[in-house]
Amino acid sequence: MSPTRTRTGDAPKVSVLLPSYNEAENLESVIEELVGVLAKEQLTYEIVVVDDGSTDATQEVVAGLAPRFDHLRGIRLRRNVGKSTALAAAFTDVRGDIVVLMDADGQDDPAGIPTLLAALDGGLDLVTGRRSTRQDRPIKRITSKLYNAVTAWVSGVGGRDFNSGFKAMRRPVADSLELYGELHRYIPVLANWYGFRVGEVDVHHRPRLHGTSKFGRARYWRGFFDLLTVRFLTAYGSRPLHLFGGLGFALGLVGGAVLLWLLIEQQIEGVGIGKRPALFAGVLLVIVGMQLFSLGLLGQLLVHHSTRRDPSSWIDHRP
Repeated sequence: MSPTRTRTGDAPKVSVLLPSYNEAENLESVIEELVGVLAKEQLTYEIVVVDDGSTDATQEVVAGLAPRFDHLRGIRLRRNVGKSTALAAAFTDVRGDIVVLMDADGQDDPAGIPTLLAALDGGLDLVTGRRSTRQDRPIKRITSKLYNAVTAWVSGVGGRDFNSGFKAMRRPVADSLELYGELHRYIPVLANWYGFRVGEVDVHHRPRLHGTSKFGRARYWRGFFDLLTVRFLTAYGSRPLHLFGGLGFALGLVGGAVLLWLLIEQQIEGVGIGKRPALFAGVLLVIVGMQLFSLGLLGQLLVHHSTRRDPSSWIDHRP
């Protein structure tokens, strides 16, 4: 979706992104509080409301607040495309050296922004606001702990609150991220894979101001498959033969061993093998192994001939 700019101005130091889907009743309170914190810190900033195809009065609220706050502007997507795609569109439009992500429901306390920025000054490239005491339903807190534990185990990246929407990152991190589907949940994992330094700091978490959460139960199974996607991309995205070829070789080896055992029994003991289930299992394992190995080879050829990331994007330009 192509973002539509509503305001322009000089390049700020900090760009605060507020992804919003039907959060019209919360925006005014959140923006007023946010402006107060940013002004107190004497930062040059912009606030960008990313309207992800809302069907309520979000667009009208942003238009009404813009004359009051010179540094506020909006990006409206033509339809609801999901948080990941909305953020990806906004990343191409922001102008700050530092990008802060904050949900528009009022649960993220803007007073935590100085803490996030201090963590960046301390050497991190991306910092997540870890919700030390979550103000959510017990079932949501329990499933979130399980999700974070599994994510840390599968990805190998340390963290206790990957899914927190309260984050701050340097501009090169935002420029490197390729978000789609539900990959916004794994921004720290992707940033770590790109070689950036990531971490967490404790922040204050509050109850939602108005309305209800826009994420349903489907986020659990979608999140699981996206975790597998991230694991594959970070571990085998540039070397699919290592995964599929390894699996294919292992299955082929087992199948070959079964067929060799059957051949020995037939030749030495004269046992008939034509109708034995082991024969069909051995042949199937060999065939599937060959197919997986071939799939790995094809994947490796696609990676080799596809357009790859500019190697200069890996260079750390900081002194």
